[in-house]
Amino acid sequence: MKLAVASDHAGVALKARVLAQLLSEGHQVADLGTGTTDPVDYPDYARKVALAVLGGQAERAVLICGSGAGACVAANKFKGIRAATCHDSFSARQCVQDDDVNVLCLGARVIGPELALDVVRNYVDARFSGAERHRRRLAKVAAFEAEFGAPPPALGGSKT
Repeated sequence: MKLAVASDHAGVALKARVLAQLLSEGHQVADLGTGTTDPVDYPDYARKVALAVLGGQAERAVLICGSGAGACVAANKFKGIRAATCHDSFSARQCVQDDDVNVLCLGARVIGPELALDVVRNYVDARFSGAERHRRRLAKVAAFEAEFGAPPPALGGSKT
């Protein structure tokens, strides 16, 4: 699977572990930063993974910040992104099977590294069920985006 992985400064160490696991499992992985523990802003990395998924450079993404919450909020502002913060393996699998989540968010200060790797494995291995009830619910979510959401930002950061 083609995946994008990014983190803010709080997630650098966990991101390294996640990248190593995904590469060892044969996935194509793009590291979208950061590579430093110097303070950076998580929305910048949410933007990078969202644009990678929306632009087709990645099928899914893993996004890491301190709690997982801020990155998730930021990623969900992009039309077509369905991000979920998961700190257990069941939710990581189920969010894809039922909700077709395309960005997994993790809190590096919340979850231990071994559990995080299992969560990522469950997320990547899961497939959307395609069940009618799940398609119906996702259509309602898409209708919310169409009715209430702003248009997606243009690639490259310019406003249109």
